[in-house]
Amino acid sequence: MKIKSGIELDLMPYERKKLRANKIKIRDIPKHSIEELCVSLKISAIRAMEIHALVEFQSIPSIGIKFAWDLISLGYYSLDELKEKNASRLFEDLEFSTGTRIDPCVEDQFLLVVYYANNRDNRKRWWNFTEERKKYRIENGYPANRPKKAWFEFDKIK
Repeated sequence: MKIKSGIELDLMPYERKKLRANKIKIRDIPKHSIEELCVSLKISAIRAMEIHALVEFQSIPSIGIKFAWDLISLGYYSLDELKEKNASRLFEDLEFSTGTRIDPCVEDQFLLVVYYANNRDNRKRWWNFTEERKKYRIENGYPANRPKKAWFEFDKIK
């Protein structure tokens, strides 16, 4: 897997120091097992899984750290876990877990990630899936129990 430049990681200073000390470049993190990261960075298995997943998910063109964290929040730590998943259901799961209606473009990102997990095709970006999402929602709609409040309503500071 070719890793794009510009991968963001929420690393603690000691984690960055351990990466440097062990001569592990961010782009090379997916080449290391979870166990190797635990030992090299002196971190827990769950933290090693998070770091590994953040890099792997952001290796997909047009996917950033916020969406990578969304995937982790749903319990996914590798692209292999996302193969054959229903991207629209993943989007709905994220809305239910946050209790918020989320920007529809996030569903496009789910479509991209599932597509990429199955095809490893670097040519597509999330916006290439907008028409597919719109068609799916016209045909299938949203769940009746979809959260009522939208993401942008929570951003307003009064």
